[in-house]
Amino acid sequence: MSHACGLDFGTSNSTMGWLRPGHPVLLPLEDGKSTLPSVIFFHAEDPLVVYGRAALSDYLAGYEGRLMRSLKSLLGTSMMDDSTEVMGRAMPFRDLLAHFIGELKRRGEAAAGTEFTQAVLGRPVYFIDEDPVADKLAEDTLAEIARKAGFKDIAFQYEPIAAAFDYEAGISHEELVLVADIGGGTSDFSLVRLSPERAKRLDRHEDILANGGVHIGGTDFDRALSLASAMPLLGLGSTLRSGKEMPSSQYFDLASWHTINLVYTRKAWSVVMDNYRDAADTEKLDRLIRLIKDRAGHWLAIQVEAAKIALSEADETGVDLGRIAPDLVLTITRDDFDQSIHKLVTKTETAVRNMLADAGVAGDKVDTILFTGGSSSVPMLRERLSHLLPHARRVEGDLFGGIGSGLARDAMRKFGS
Repeated sequence: MSHACGLDFGTSNSTMGWLRPGHPVLLPLEDGKSTLPSVIFFHAEDPLVVYGRAALSDYLAGYEGRLMRSLKSLLGTSMMDDSTEVMGRAMPFRDLLAHFIGELKRRGEAAAGTEFTQAVLGRPVYFIDEDPVADKLAEDTLAEIARKAGFKDIAFQYEPIAAAFDYEAGISHEELVLVADIGGGTSDFSLVRLSPERAKRLDRHEDILANGGVHIGGTDFDRALSLASAMPLLGLGSTLRSGKEMPSSQYFDLASWHTINLVYTRKAWSVVMDNYRDAADTEKLDRLIRLIKDRAGHWLAIQVEAAKIALSEADETGVDLGRIAPDLVLTITRDDFDQSIHKLVTKTETAVRNMLADAGVAGDKVDTILFTGGSSSVPMLRERLSHLLPHARRVEGDLFGGIGSGLARDAMRKFGS
């Protein structure tokens, strides 16, 4: 029996896959579901640590503690060597990632009833844009953490290639496929020739025409929407009595999942109070202060994320902000959302154009565009990318599980039984 698995540690969600006959590829990780949200919650009053949906549930239920999300975004950055306060002591971010990867492995092994010693880990095409040294550091750090969790043999595969392998298992003829993997932290693309015959090859190097990517994903869309819609209600863009604009650093921290906790430090609180004393109008700062006192930054980010998801289907949605101001409801339209992410989508579109140019392939020669990753459902993004490939049929893969399944297939190919 194979002891090799595929592990997709995602910015927002994670999965594990194990290929064996007659069984689903993805392993159940939480309440029968194959995804485990990449979230940890450390309770303040006892040494309890919870993960995934349970972590979000405890946080939203009002338990005192520390919520950590989007930890993958730290890989390759200087913050990876920093620490944060957890349960009254300093904990290195490196150890936080190890906590989650270890839990992911334990849950996968419990579901499979076997130990996994070999793994193919997914990775974005670029952890860090235009910085090969930082990119290599990110991969090395993730490998080190995986070994500490108990994996002995580790290989990496680009996430869009893994999604391509999963899609290939269900096709009957050759296709030239552009995989668009829009995840929580990155947008990754691969141009691949797929077919049942090619799937039998051990070496797929010749089938991969090009890879590309950009460090833009769902959390960036969340931040852009938050800065454009929610943060102005807390004082972003308002003026001080001197006529100068309100300093914005605390708003950018609040709008970014992995920096929300920075707003709760004494230094940040001092800055907020200085701004309050100098504010021309304190009503919006009152909301900000209430949010910080309630440590409701992640709650607000969850409301904005929910609005983003709703606007993938609806033309308008409402966000109830009554927790920070009575009867305050924020209305956001699809047009508001599109305007907030326009620059990000343009950068993503440019990355695809560049990849096609590198491959020497015209957009009208692509047979299929395969969308995967939770953020690939953003309508403006889909339309812009599809426009580049006028004859390609649109296929929606398993948005949250396709990569994990493909990594499991690659693990069988690389490590065998």
